[in-house]
Amino acid sequence: MNQATPSDPQPSNQLTDRVILVTGAAEGLGRAVALACAHQGATLVLLDYEDTDLDSLYDEIEASGAPQPANFPLDMEHGDEDLFIGAADTLGQEFGRLDGLAHCAAFAPYLTRIDDYECKDWDRVLRVNLTAPFLLTQACLPLLRAAPDPSVVFTADRVGRQGLAYWGAYAAAKAGLEGLMQTLAAENQTDHPIRVNSLDPGILNTTMRRALYPGENPAHNASPESVTSSFIYLLGPASRHLSGQQLCAPCGP
Repeated sequence: MNQATPSDPQPSNQLTDRVILVTGAAEGLGRAVALACAHQGATLVLLDYEDTDLDSLYDEIEASGAPQPANFPLDMEHGDEDLFIGAADTLGQEFGRLDGLAHCAAFAPYLTRIDDYECKDWDRVLRVNLTAPFLLTQACLPLLRAAPDPSVVFTADRVGRQGLAYWGAYAAAKAGLEGLMQTLAAENQTDHPIRVNSLDPGILNTTMRRALYPGENPAHNASPESVTSSFIYLLGPASRHLSGQQLCAPCGP
């Protein structure tokens, strides 16, 4: 795992003319990453569940003077291969390419022993945190290869790099995501190179964290906004030399 300190202040417009897709964009880390990318000049594709409110984020980005974003509701839990391929086709018709893909969506319903883990919840957690990122990335590979400097960032977690008690399917999914990242990076080094890395943002003050740790003071955890510079670095041109890396925030030049 690599860690470095980003430069300060952060240069502006690092993502100008780049089309960036962010999953889990409705709230938490995904929302923060989407806003930060928009402020750096990117055109955002905002992806989240069909029943989430993407309109408020869309309006905030548009009001900021950033490039007009696109809302993209998608059922990442139940969607099959055809749904993801169809989504990629729609993006291709609209934008022609994809310069960046930031996987920020995450789901963990509870903490419990493996003895007590419900099979239906195991399947659901693996689906949202591992299978859906695989399907979406696979469907978007032609769009990424159509970009001159494409980058994929998988949001990692410490429990996926060193399993911890009670994290069950979430830890297993995040460990699998690291393997997916490394495999994709190894397969996409030559003809149409795609940078693929994972980034552990650390413990953040998010809805999921508050639900899993109700007795914890959320004010003691960092805000999602505090780690967005690391995502911008990995999605932008400054990290062209990096691929196949397990990184921790903060990271940068």
